[in-house]
Amino acid sequence: VVYEHRSRLERSLQKERGEHKKTKEDFLVYKLEAQEALNKEKQDSMNRYGALSSQHKILKNQHEDVKKQLLDLQLQHNSLKLEHRKTLETHSQKYAQLQQEKDSEVTNLQDTVFKLREESKLLRKAHQEVHSQLLNAQ
Repeated sequence: VVYEHRSRLERSLQKERGEHKKTKEDFLVYKLEAQEALNKEKQDSMNRYGALSSQHKILKNQHEDVKKQLLDLQLQHNSLKLEHRKTLETHSQKYAQLQQEKDSEVTNLQDTVFKLREESKLLRKAHQEVHSQLLNAQ
């Protein structure tokens, strides 16, 4: 009985050892596959990170370029605004000067016209007198 019991226990132990060995092998295969999957996922993540990092760097550089362009354009705008203001001032002064010259010239011409009319009246009067004297002399 003891011998038979021992024989059954040994067979059971052998069976358990076989199952244990198979389970251990299955676990090692599972562990290896999980490690490979993890490594692949890690590699994919690193690739995505690299791509995003590269894209970030490019966008950052573009941002800096656009910022620089904006500053340049603002400086150019301010310079053009100042130039426009100066030109407007110059034109306003020139316009005022020309207006003043025109007014002065108009006044001078009006004076000249008045004097010429007066002279014309005097000449007509003198002409009339000379004409009257000629008629009287005849």
